[in-house]
Amino acid sequence: MPVISYDLPERFVAGSVGRPGDRAFYLQARSGRRVTSVGLEKFQVTLLAERLEELLDEVLRRGGDVPVPAVAPSELRDDGPLDQPVEEEFRVGTMALAWDPEEHRVVIEAQEVTEGDDPEVGEDDPAIVVLRVRISPAQARAFTERALKVVAAGRPPCPLCGLPLDAEGHVCPRQNGYLG
Repeated sequence: MPVISYDLPERFVAGSVGRPGDRAFYLQARSGRRVTSVGLEKFQVTLLAERLEELLDEVLRRGGDVPVPAVAPSELRDDGPLDQPVEEEFRVGTMALAWDPEEHRVVIEAQEVTEGDDPEVGEDDPAIVVLRVRISPAQARAFTERALKVVAAGRPPCPLCGLPLDAEGHVCPRQNGYLG
């Protein structure tokens, strides 16, 4: 299984390309001139950020000698656009999150999407690509803060029903509209 690996990359961010309502989401890692971008769904960005927060909070709760910041240090905050051009290496299917207690690193793995439940495609399939990123707790806090901002920057919700408002209009089910 080919693994694209980054250990303490200069930059690891979630970002989007396109207008609200028609955005494509990416994870992007960069070390030097090497940049890797993988595509994923908006809900995957949200879940990754939420699970990272939970993991960091648990490590912080357990204490010890692990320096886990409660918020991202200002020097690690990154609100810049994705590195251009954004060239998708693969679409993310499965993600995994782990804590390396020896190195005090968060390990994030994003595996290429596979064709459904095909029994011929397994974890040992040499064609499946994995992006593995190892980051510090401070980098993880910065990642989560940015990821949640990126997701929230989408279409505003309807004040009545909570569904996203479209630029073309909105048929609100609470105003005798319907979802079709």
